[in-house]
Amino acid sequence: MADLKNIKSAIFNLQLKRGRVMEVLLDVLFNGLSIGAVLLIAALGLAIVFGLMGVINLAHGELMMLGAYTTFCVQNIFKALGGTLFESYIFFALPLAFIVAAAAGLILERGAIRFLYGRPLETLLATWGVSLILQQFVRSVNWVLIIGIVLFCLLFFGAMWILRRRPDFERIRNWVVTVMLPLSLGVAIAFCSFLAQTYKLAVTKPWFGAQNVDVTAPKWLRGGLPLGTLQLPYARLFIIGLTIICIVGIYLFLQRSAWGLRIRAVTQNRSMSSCLGIPTAKVDAITFALGSGLAGVAGCAISLLGSVGPNTGQNYVVDTFMVVVVGGVGKLVGTIVAAIAIGTANYLIGSGTLALLLTPIKPLADFFTIFATTSMAKVMVFALIIAFLQVRPAGMFPQKGRTVDA
Repeated sequence: MADLKNIKSAIFNLQLKRGRVMEVLLDVLFNGLSIGAVLLIAALGLAIVFGLMGVINLAHGELMMLGAYTTFCVQNIFKALGGTLFESYIFFALPLAFIVAAAAGLILERGAIRFLYGRPLETLLATWGVSLILQQFVRSVNWVLIIGIVLFCLLFFGAMWILRRRPDFERIRNWVVTVMLPLSLGVAIAFCSFLAQTYKLAVTKPWFGAQNVDVTAPKWLRGGLPLGTLQLPYARLFIIGLTIICIVGIYLFLQRSAWGLRIRAVTQNRSMSSCLGIPTAKVDAITFALGSGLAGVAGCAISLLGSVGPNTGQNYVVDTFMVVVVGGVGKLVGTIVAAIAIGTANYLIGSGTLALLLTPIKPLADFFTIFATTSMAKVMVFALIIAFLQVRPAGMFPQKGRTVDA
């Protein structure tokens, strides 16, 4: 009788242990997938800009930040409207975040990047400078600054548009820019100074400031889905779903649309595409705007996970570059696999789960316990990535595109 009880107890403990192991594995799978989804949605835009165009865009994180701040502004507008509209603000914030970031990316490409194709070092320095400008812009933006920028654009670009009709415009272009640039800037600064002196704090108070701001998720995104003793947060499930939609959308755009075909053609052979009549300059602009818009969508998504500040993008830009490089530059499927792999590795090591699973092997368990924090886990993941790139420097999938052709 006693032996029977012992056998039953052993069977129960074994079932409990197996159930616990399954719980741990499910927890690791979901958390790795959710972290990977955040990295993937942040890396999608970079995979297009860096992977397909060969442009090292260090301002990618700041484009994500613009998307996050756009979400914050849309949230405040819907809060002011009141009622049940607030629960649906995220569906308006997503397309607006895409449009704002895409517009910023288009301005960046037309204003600076198009002169730097094929010069990665200059591109890196230029986009790094743009990232600093955007960070300070968010800290300082107010009505005076916005009015000044609009006035400068009206004066300078308006004059360029009017004078462009002259038959000798190309000959006098440099003179027009030399005269109109300082003149427009001077008028804008003088008008802004007048406004600041006249209205004092009414127009000079910063909209956001240097402090972080909070984005409140709709009620239906709060809490989590219970699964045994686990709880799967609705916000992370939403981000996973949004990531899947973005992947499918990008795939269909690149593979099934006319502009997607043009983008792939320019990526494979720029000179031949130009000879066949494809407008390569327009393709570059659309590609950069698309990648920037995806960064805005990523910013909208990560705003649901925590507060938003001027340095929000800096927390993700290094990880997104890692995802693109490890997956293989220019390969969408590589970006997906790398994001999930890096996300899972970060969670396994940082949460201490790997050290727990290796408890029977004490030296290994003690070693991985040292890295059982978020910051130390990143160190270990960096080391693993460096070791991996020594074996496969081109990433999981071979690199294809403009960079290889060069």
